[in-house]
This record gives sequence, C-alpha cells and structure tokens, in this order.
Amino acid sequence: MPPKKGKAKKGKKKAAEGDNIEEKYTRTVHQVESLKDQLVLRRDIARQALLVKEEWKAKLQVLKNDLNEEQDVKKSIHSDMTRQYKTMRSELDLRVHRLEIEVNRLQQELTSCQQQLARVQEEKVQIIEEKDSTIKELQRKIDNMETEYEIILHDSLDLLLTKLEAAKRQWEKAATSLHSEHKGKLLEFGLNPLEI
Repeated sequence: MPPKKGKAKKGKKKAAEGDNIEEKYTRTVHQVESLKDQLVLRRDIARQALLVKEEWKAKLQVLKNDLNEEQDVKKSIHSDMTRQYKTMRSELDLRVHRLEIEVNRLQQELTSCQQQLARVQEEKVQIIEEKDSTIKELQRKIDNMETEYEIILHDSLDLLLTKLEAAKRQWEKAATSLHSEHKGKLLEFGLNPLEI
C-alpha cells in the first residue's frame, strides 16, 4: 500500500472516530439517562413490591395466626369431642352391660314363671280331674242315696199305709161298737138316733 493512502485513511478514520465517539457518548448519555429512568422506575416498582410484600407478609402472618388459632380450636374441639365420645362410649357400654344383666335376670324370671305356670297348669288339670272324680263319686253316692231313700220312703209309706189300714180297721171297729153303744143308749132314752 502506498504510504499516502494509508495516512489519508488514518485521518479519515480519526475524524470518523471523533464523530463516532461523540455519537457514542451522546448515545451513552441517553442510555445512561434511560437506564437511570429505568432504575428509578424499577426502584419504585421494587419499593411497591416491598410494600406489597410486607402487606402480604403481614396478611400471611395474620392468616398463620388465624390458622394457629383455628388449629388450637380444632384441637380443643377434637379433644373435647374425643372426651365426650369416650364418656358416651363408657356410659353406653355400662348401659349395655346393665341391660344385658337385666335381660338375663328377666329371662331367668320368665323361665321360672313358665315353669311355675306349667306346674300350676298341671295342678289345675289334676285338681279338675280330682274334682270331676269327686263330683262323679258324689253323684254316684247321691244316686245310691236317692235309690236307698226312695226304697226306705216306699217301705216306710207302705208300712205307714199298712199301720193306717190296721188303725182304720180298729177305729172303724171301735167306732161301730161305740156307735152301737150310743145308739142303744139313745134308744133307751126313747130318742131316735136318725133324727139327731
């Protein structure tokens, strides 16, 4: 390369570089200003983000506190419900046990009552049979007594009739003889017995 041309290029280069540096500087100043504006904007955004972060942190802390309170309440309710459940369960078990004892007692009483009822029914049947037997025996005795009394009554009446007949004959005989005697006396006094 020829030396003249090289110097000319260097000169042009230096001039171009000078313009270029000023442009670069201006661009850099603009960029710095733009970056500063962006930095300010980002600082504001960062401040707002920090404020929002603090707000959310406070809300999160409130929510954590609420959650802890709710968990405490839940634990308290759970322990109370567990205690109530255990109490109710033990009361229910005790009641079931008492009812089982009562059922056993009542079953024993029922068995005893059924046995007594069976005995009473057997005794009743036996008493009814004995009464029926006694009634039949008494009826048979009554029938026998009726027959005997009937025979005795007939015999007595027959005897009485015989005695009455004998007495009637004696009375008629006595009456006839008395009548004849009185008739004779009346005739002695001159009275007609047919007129009297």
